[in-house]
Amino acid sequence: MLATSGVFFNAQRSGKMTDKLLNEITKGNTSYFYTSRTWRRKRRDIIQRDNNECQICKRSGRVTVGTKEDPLIVHHIKELRQHPMLALVDTNLISVCNNCHESVCHPDRLADYKERTGYSNTEKW
Repeated sequence: MLATSGVFFNAQRSGKMTDKLLNEITKGNTSYFYTSRTWRRKRRDIIQRDNNECQICKRSGRVTVGTKEDPLIVHHIKELRQHPMLALVDTNLISVCNNCHESVCHPDRLADYKERTGYSNTEKW
């Protein structure tokens, strides 16, 4: 906590990037960031802002709502590791369903998965 003009200011509660969070992201320790109270609060706020709906599905005219069993993911539009200063900026965050997160936001990961596992969608009858 920092004292400014007699008022105590808690960086964790404000949703602002702390030096510790920034240093951990810069070192590549994103798990520290994603488990922080600051991120959990920001994630909750973004999902509320987006009405608990996948914004990519919404653009396509579909409605996908996050559930306890299948929660939404808050995606960094500009990747966290390349742009750590944007980690908590609202305009860099979007709520997406798991399907959109993998197929639209990270199609390269989906291709890598298919290649590693030999996954194919060809039906055999």
